[in-house]
Amino acid sequence: MKKIIRGALALLLITLALPSQAAIRVLATTADWGALTKELGGDRVDVYTATTAMQDVHRVEAKPSLVARARTANLLVANGAEIEAAWLPVLLQESGNGRIQRGAPGYFETASAVTLAEVPSKLDRALGDIHPLGNPHIHLDPRNVAAIAKALTAKLSAIDPAGSDYYAARGADFGKRWTEATGNWQAKAAPLRDVPVVIMHRDQVYLCRWLGMRELASIEPKPGLPPSAGYLGQLVTRLSATPPKLILVNAYNDPKAAKWLSERVDAPVVVLPYSVGGSPAAKDLFGLFDDTIDKLLGAAK
Repeated sequence: MKKIIRGALALLLITLALPSQAAIRVLATTADWGALTKELGGDRVDVYTATTAMQDVHRVEAKPSLVARARTANLLVANGAEIEAAWLPVLLQESGNGRIQRGAPGYFETASAVTLAEVPSKLDRALGDIHPLGNPHIHLDPRNVAAIAKALTAKLSAIDPAGSDYYAARGADFGKRWTEATGNWQAKAAPLRDVPVVIMHRDQVYLCRWLGMRELASIEPKPGLPPSAGYLGQLVTRLSATPPKLILVNAYNDPKAAKWLSERVDAPVVVLPYSVGGSPAAKDLFGLFDDTIDKLLGAAK
């Protein structure tokens, strides 16, 4: 009898450990939106993330393994604003999954929940890799994350009505913790206001605007274009009059140009995690902002 009871208990524990059979299969295009979906969906979602913090989300290959994940997904959580334009349309087509096609109930773009910065007044490829709908790198402003969390909670409830109370409770809990954390981050980061910085790419714009850091220049002469030796030389001359305090790069960036510039303008290079998983401390969205601010403050001393 004891063996039967132990066996039954073991089976129960295994069953509880496994994802619910009713779990929504989610494909998230970035680690940040995958992390947010897990925060809101708990054990009712089974999340697979298409990219990592060490990848440039603009440039991803729609590999067969990724197509297979897309084929079985109930919900796609994409960044949107055309940041995945080079690979997501191919992935959706290859998947043959009508549930997650653009316009279908299982398609969700986080960018649809916020107002984008840097919407271009002129579309000209001579200006570089510009995004016609605006800057899509929205996740480094926690106020955007808060708005997106509310919209994503509603989407999860629409996809899985049986879990709507569950999602509402988790959404409310996340919102409370996130609001408190955002206030703490802003207070802690107050010394960063008006600190002059050089950025690598336009993906650091929302972070700079939220914290009030003053952007002096970009290492890329135009979005998506690597700097030439001539451009970097001009940048050194330009920055000699108004030197930066910090040079910001992301975990996935090649830091070579930033280090070269650092040696000539006497400003440290700060490697930021940029995305969940971009550093050992950035294990989730809370850790991402904790680590980002700690790194900035440490370098700005």
